[in-house]
Amino acid sequence: MKKTITPAATPAAWDPDALYAKAARYIQQAVGLDSDSWDYALWSSLSLEFLARAALANVSPALLSENDKSWSSLYSSLGFTPIEEKFSPKSIAISEVLKRLTVILPDFAKEHESFGIQHTGRRNAELHSGEAAFEGIKGSSWQPRFYQTCAVILASMDMTLEEFVGSEEAAVASEMIAAAADESAKAVKGDIEAHKKVWLGKTEGDRSTLTAQSLVWAQRQTGHRVECPACGSQALVTGTPVAAPVRKLEDDQITEKQEYLPNQFECIACSLKIAGLSRLAVAGLADRYTKTQTYDPAEYYAPTDDYAGYEDDNNER
Repeated sequence: MKKTITPAATPAAWDPDALYAKAARYIQQAVGLDSDSWDYALWSSLSLEFLARAALANVSPALLSENDKSWSSLYSSLGFTPIEEKFSPKSIAISEVLKRLTVILPDFAKEHESFGIQHTGRRNAELHSGEAAFEGIKGSSWQPRFYQTCAVILASMDMTLEEFVGSEEAAVASEMIAAAADESAKAVKGDIEAHKKVWLGKTEGDRSTLTAQSLVWAQRQTGHRVECPACGSQALVTGTPVAAPVRKLEDDQITEKQEYLPNQFECIACSLKIAGLSRLAVAGLADRYTKTQTYDPAEYYAPTDDYAGYEDDNNER
């Protein structure tokens, strides 16, 4: 089939190279300042937004376009010229950009999304209110997560921190990331030991009751069953999907399997909770897991499906 209408080059508003160039320009403004100053943090937040937008546009510029009623922004992102009067391209909010990256990029975890929302949220408060949102915030409290988030985004575009911020700053960033990971490890191990100590201080009868309750709870909740590192009871990790679901017809049932990356852990027996992939990794709970569900074909393909499906098999690797 012959195409009779062909797009032009991607406009700068949606172009990943143009977005990356702006991110690099802003981070260079930051690097020349005192790392604990408010304006260093401000420039870094601006840079992070455009870096995230560049990564999403690198997958497809259309992913950045706002779904407005006229679809002109989508049309523009595809390289066409809208005929709408006074057209101005509209892109999605940075929170939605980060949300989409967690779905599209396998290594962009929930904790990266959370940091990005927090950091750019402070930027919004700084620019659009009377609040001095970055004043008095030590660089050590956010820079390790900033550079770690940037590194993951850059890797999706086959780039490195060294290319983004220069060799000297990249070396410092690597040290900060490693130090933060070590502190996170100490904190998680301390939490586990503290909960284990409290658990062992309970009577045998109380432990047996709580263990039984945790088993029932874990079977009824959505997630992947694991053994608690503090008390040994059945607990759950939950996460976000990192691959498209795979469906098969087996024994007159549709079986759907999907791989997840964990980001939360909870044990109701000893009350231990762990959030974030890096902290889960320290606790030995960061393995990907597969969620399996089965459906009746007639219900699956029905126009309206109010059927909740069978019980999840949440313990398959």
